[in-house]
Amino acid sequence: MCLIVFAWQLHPEHRLILAANRDEFHSRPTEALDWWRDNPAVLAGRDLQAGGTWLAVSRAGMFATVTNYREQEKAVDTGRSRGELVTKFVSGNANAGSYVNAIAGEQYAGFNLLAASEDELFYVSNRNDAPTRLSPGIYGLSNASLDTPWSKVVRTREKLRTLVETDTVDESTLLEILTDRTVAPVPDLEQTRLPFDLARTLTAPFIVSPDYGTRCSTTLLCSHSGEISLRERRFDAEGEISGESGFNFLAGRSR
Repeated sequence: MCLIVFAWQLHPEHRLILAANRDEFHSRPTEALDWWRDNPAVLAGRDLQAGGTWLAVSRAGMFATVTNYREQEKAVDTGRSRGELVTKFVSGNANAGSYVNAIAGEQYAGFNLLAASEDELFYVSNRNDAPTRLSPGIYGLSNASLDTPWSKVVRTREKLRTLVETDTVDESTLLEILTDRTVAPVPDLEQTRLPFDLARTLTAPFIVSPDYGTRCSTTLLCSHSGEISLRERRFDAEGEISGESGFNFLAGRSR
Protein backbone atom coordinates (compact mmCIF):
# COMPACT_ATOMS: atom_id res chain seq x y z
CA MET A 1 0.00 0.00 0.00
CA CYS A 2 1.17 3.51 -0.74
CA LEU A 3 -0.33 6.99 -0.61
CA ILE A 4 0.28 9.99 -2.87
CA VAL A 5 -1.50 13.35 -2.78
CA PHE A 6 -0.56 16.16 -5.13
CA ALA A 7 -1.58 19.57 -6.39
CA TRP A 8 -0.97 20.29 -10.06
CA GLN A 9 -0.74 23.82 -11.47
CA LEU A 10 -2.80 25.43 -8.71
CA HIS A 11 -0.20 27.33 -6.72
CA PRO A 12 1.38 30.65 -7.77
CA GLU A 13 4.89 29.41 -6.91
CA HIS A 14 4.80 25.63 -7.42
CA ARG A 15 3.51 23.87 -10.52
CA LEU A 16 3.68 20.54 -8.65
CA ILE A 17 3.27 19.92 -4.93
CA LEU A 18 3.43 16.30 -3.82
CA ALA A 19 3.47 14.34 -0.57
CA ALA A 20 3.79 10.56 -0.53
CA ASN A 21 4.21 7.61 1.82
CA ARG A 22 5.95 4.49 0.60
CA ASP A 23 4.69 1.36 2.35
CA GLU A 24 6.71 -1.81 2.04
CA PHE A 25 8.00 -4.84 3.93
CA HIS A 26 10.69 -3.76 6.38
CA SER A 27 12.90 -6.62 5.23
CA ARG A 28 13.03 -5.41 1.62
CA PRO A 29 16.47 -3.85 1.03
CA THR A 30 16.40 -0.20 0.00
CA GLU A 31 18.89 2.59 -0.67
CA ALA A 32 18.15 6.07 0.62
CA LEU A 33 17.33 9.00 -1.67
CA ASP A 34 20.41 10.16 -3.56
CA TRP A 35 21.80 10.81 -7.01
CA TRP A 36 22.40 7.38 -8.56
CA ARG A 37 26.08 6.56 -9.04
CA ASP A 38 25.39 4.50 -12.18
CA ASN A 39 22.90 7.04 -13.57
CA PRO A 40 23.84 10.50 -12.25
CA ALA A 41 20.86 12.20 -13.87
CA VAL A 42 18.45 10.33 -11.59
CA LEU A 43 17.60 11.39 -8.03
CA ALA A 44 15.68 8.67 -6.19
CA GLY A 45 15.64 6.02 -3.53
CA ARG A 46 16.31 2.52 -4.81
CA ASP A 47 14.68 -0.86 -4.38
CA LEU A 48 17.71 -3.13 -4.15
CA GLN A 49 15.64 -6.26 -4.69
CA ALA A 50 14.28 -5.33 -8.14
CA GLY A 51 16.62 -2.45 -9.00
CA GLY A 52 14.01 0.19 -9.79
CA THR A 53 12.37 2.91 -7.73
CA TRP A 54 8.97 4.09 -6.60
CA LEU A 55 9.56 7.84 -7.14
CA ALA A 56 12.22 9.79 -8.98
CA VAL A 57 13.11 13.12 -10.54
CA SER A 58 15.75 13.78 -13.16
CA ARG A 59 18.25 16.58 -13.44
CA ALA A 60 16.20 17.80 -16.42
CA GLY A 61 13.13 18.13 -14.19
CA MET A 62 11.19 15.04 -15.27
CA PHE A 63 9.22 13.26 -12.54
CA ALA A 64 7.51 9.90 -12.13
CA THR A 65 6.08 7.73 -9.39
CA VAL A 66 4.32 4.36 -9.33
CA THR A 67 2.03 2.44 -6.98
CA ASN A 68 0.91 -1.16 -7.05
CA TYR A 69 -2.73 -1.88 -7.82
CA ARG A 70 -4.51 -3.82 -5.08
CA GLU A 71 -6.31 -6.87 -6.42
CA GLN A 72 -8.14 -9.77 -4.83
CA GLU A 73 -6.15 -12.32 -6.81
CA LYS A 74 -2.44 -12.77 -6.24
CA ALA A 75 -0.44 -10.92 -8.86
CA VAL A 76 1.09 -13.01 -11.61
CA ASP A 77 4.87 -12.67 -11.76
CA THR A 78 5.59 -11.22 -15.20
CA GLY A 79 9.30 -10.89 -14.57
CA ARG A 80 9.13 -7.12 -15.04
CA SER A 81 9.51 -4.69 -12.16
CA ARG A 82 6.95 -1.90 -11.98
CA GLY A 83 9.73 0.29 -10.62
CA GLU A 84 11.44 0.24 -14.00
CA LEU A 85 8.55 2.29 -15.39
CA VAL A 86 9.76 5.20 -13.26
CA THR A 87 13.44 4.70 -13.98
CA LYS A 88 12.99 4.42 -17.74
CA PHE A 89 10.96 7.60 -17.94
CA VAL A 90 13.26 9.86 -15.95
CA SER A 91 16.31 8.38 -17.72
CA GLY A 92 14.93 8.96 -21.20
CA ASN A 93 14.04 11.83 -23.50
CA ALA A 94 10.38 11.09 -24.26
CA ASN A 95 7.75 13.55 -23.04
CA ALA A 96 5.20 12.25 -20.56
CA GLY A 97 2.40 11.80 -23.09
CA SER A 98 4.49 9.81 -25.54
CA TYR A 99 5.94 7.67 -22.79
CA VAL A 100 2.72 6.60 -21.07
CA ASN A 101 1.01 5.88 -24.40
CA ALA A 102 3.83 3.53 -25.39
CA ILE A 103 3.81 1.42 -22.21
CA ALA A 104 3.04 -2.27 -22.79
CA GLY A 105 0.88 -2.59 -19.70
CA GLU A 106 0.31 -6.32 -20.09
CA GLN A 107 3.98 -6.93 -19.29
CA TYR A 108 3.54 -5.74 -15.70
CA ALA A 109 1.51 -6.61 -12.64
CA GLY A 110 -1.15 -4.01 -11.76
CA PHE A 111 0.17 -0.47 -11.47
CA ASN A 112 -0.71 3.22 -11.38
CA LEU A 113 1.83 5.63 -12.85
CA LEU A 114 2.20 9.40 -12.74
CA ALA A 115 4.67 11.00 -15.15
CA ALA A 116 5.40 14.70 -15.62
CA SER A 117 7.54 16.61 -18.11
CA GLU A 118 7.53 20.37 -18.60
CA ASP A 119 3.89 21.48 -18.34
CA GLU A 120 2.11 18.14 -18.67
CA LEU A 121 1.27 15.51 -16.07
CA PHE A 122 -0.16 12.15 -17.09
CA TYR A 123 -1.81 9.35 -15.14
CA VAL A 124 -2.15 5.80 -16.43
CA SER A 125 -3.05 2.41 -14.98
CA ASN A 126 -2.91 -0.98 -16.65
CA ARG A 127 -6.15 -1.81 -14.84
CA ASN A 128 -8.67 -0.12 -17.13
CA ASP A 129 -7.47 3.49 -16.84
CA ALA A 130 -6.15 4.79 -20.17
CA PRO A 131 -3.48 7.51 -20.26
CA THR A 132 -5.02 10.79 -19.12
CA ARG A 133 -3.50 14.26 -19.15
CA LEU A 134 -4.46 15.79 -15.84
CA SER A 135 -6.05 19.21 -15.55
CA PRO A 136 -5.08 21.62 -12.75
CA GLY A 137 -6.39 20.24 -9.48
CA ILE A 138 -5.72 18.34 -6.26
CA TYR A 139 -5.61 14.56 -6.53
CA GLY A 140 -5.10 11.47 -4.41
CA LEU A 141 -3.71 8.08 -5.38
CA SER A 142 -3.18 4.86 -3.48
CA ASN A 143 -3.51 1.28 -4.71
CA ALA A 144 -6.63 1.74 -6.80
CA SER A 145 -7.64 4.18 -9.54
CA LEU A 146 -6.86 7.88 -9.21
CA ASP A 147 -9.10 9.57 -6.61
CA THR A 148 -10.74 6.33 -5.46
CA PRO A 149 -12.43 7.57 -2.25
CA TRP A 150 -10.59 5.45 0.28
CA SER A 151 -10.58 7.07 3.71
CA LYS A 152 -6.81 7.62 3.78
CA VAL A 153 -6.85 9.19 0.33
CA VAL A 154 -9.77 11.53 0.99
CA ARG A 155 -8.49 12.64 4.39
CA THR A 156 -4.94 13.38 3.26
CA ARG A 157 -6.04 15.01 0.00
CA GLU A 158 -8.25 17.42 1.93
CA LYS A 159 -5.37 18.29 4.25
CA LEU A 160 -3.29 19.14 1.20
CA ARG A 161 -6.16 21.24 -0.16
CA THR A 162 -6.17 23.25 3.07
CA LEU A 163 -2.40 23.85 2.81
CA VAL A 164 -2.77 25.08 -0.77
CA GLU A 165 -5.78 27.28 -0.05
CA THR A 166 -4.13 28.86 3.01
CA ASP A 167 -0.76 29.18 1.23
CA THR A 168 1.04 27.26 3.99
CA VAL A 169 2.81 24.75 1.78
CA ASP A 170 6.38 23.84 2.67
CA GLU A 171 8.34 20.66 3.37
CA SER A 172 7.41 20.65 7.07
CA THR A 173 3.66 21.02 6.55
CA LEU A 174 3.69 18.39 3.79
CA LEU A 175 5.54 15.92 5.99
CA GLU A 176 3.09 16.63 8.80
CA ILE A 177 0.02 15.60 6.80
CA LEU A 178 1.70 12.26 6.10
CA THR A 179 2.06 11.36 9.79
CA ASP A 180 -1.62 10.49 10.35
CA ARG A 181 -1.83 7.01 11.97
CA THR A 182 -5.62 7.00 12.35
CA VAL A 183 -7.24 3.88 10.88
CA ALA A 184 -10.53 4.04 9.00
CA PRO A 185 -13.87 3.28 10.71
CA VAL A 186 -14.87 -0.37 10.36
CA PRO A 187 -17.75 0.38 7.92
CA ASP A 188 -15.26 2.00 5.54
CA LEU A 189 -13.11 -1.11 5.14
CA GLU A 190 -12.85 -2.47 1.61
CA GLN A 191 -13.41 -6.12 0.74
CA THR A 192 -10.06 -7.90 1.04
CA ARG A 193 -8.56 -11.34 1.50
CA LEU A 194 -6.35 -9.98 4.30
CA PRO A 195 -7.01 -10.71 8.00
CA PHE A 196 -9.27 -8.05 9.53
CA ASP A 197 -6.68 -6.53 11.90
CA LEU A 198 -4.08 -6.18 9.15
CA ALA A 199 -6.64 -4.87 6.66
CA ARG A 200 -7.66 -2.16 9.11
CA THR A 201 -4.06 -1.28 9.93
CA LEU A 202 -3.45 -0.63 6.23
CA THR A 203 -6.22 1.99 6.10
CA ALA A 204 -4.09 4.53 8.00
CA PRO A 205 -2.18 7.08 5.93
CA PHE A 206 0.92 6.19 7.97
CA ILE A 207 1.17 2.45 8.62
CA VAL A 208 2.95 0.93 11.60
CA SER A 209 3.23 -2.85 11.95
CA PRO A 210 6.13 -5.22 12.72
CA ASP A 211 6.62 -6.66 9.24
CA TYR A 212 5.12 -4.09 6.89
CA GLY A 213 4.63 -0.36 7.14
CA THR A 214 5.52 3.14 6.02
CA ARG A 215 9.20 3.03 5.14
CA CYS A 216 9.54 6.65 4.06
CA SER A 217 7.68 9.90 3.52
CA THR A 218 8.61 12.03 0.51
CA THR A 219 7.83 15.63 -0.39
CA LEU A 220 8.38 17.21 -3.79
CA LEU A 221 8.08 20.88 -4.70
CA CYS A 222 8.60 21.90 -8.35
CA SER A 223 8.46 25.64 -8.94
CA HIS A 224 7.35 27.34 -12.13
CA SER A 225 10.91 28.64 -12.52
CA GLY A 226 12.43 25.14 -12.45
CA GLU A 227 13.59 24.94 -8.85
CA ILE A 228 13.09 21.44 -7.43
CA SER A 229 13.12 20.39 -3.78
CA LEU A 230 12.93 16.69 -2.93
CA ARG A 231 13.03 15.40 0.64
CA GLU A 232 12.82 11.88 2.06
CA ARG A 233 12.23 10.98 5.71
CA ARG A 234 12.79 7.31 6.58
CA PHE A 235 11.27 5.21 9.36
CA ASP A 236 11.95 1.95 11.17
CA ALA A 237 9.46 -0.79 12.00
CA GLU A 238 8.28 1.11 15.10
CA GLY A 239 7.47 4.18 13.02
CA GLU A 240 10.41 6.13 14.42
CA ILE A 241 12.54 8.38 12.20
CA SER A 242 15.67 6.53 11.08
CA GLY A 243 17.13 8.98 8.58
CA GLU A 244 16.47 11.94 6.31
CA SER A 245 17.81 13.26 3.01
CA GLY A 246 17.06 16.43 1.09
CA PHE A 247 18.14 17.88 -2.26
CA ASN A 248 17.53 21.19 -3.99
CA PHE A 249 18.52 21.94 -7.58
CA LEU A 250 17.54 23.90 -10.64
CA ALA A 251 16.22 21.68 -13.44
CA GLY A 252 18.49 21.60 -16.45
CA ARG A 253 21.61 22.70 -14.58
CA SER A 254 24.64 20.45 -14.34
CA ARG A 255 25.67 19.11 -10.99
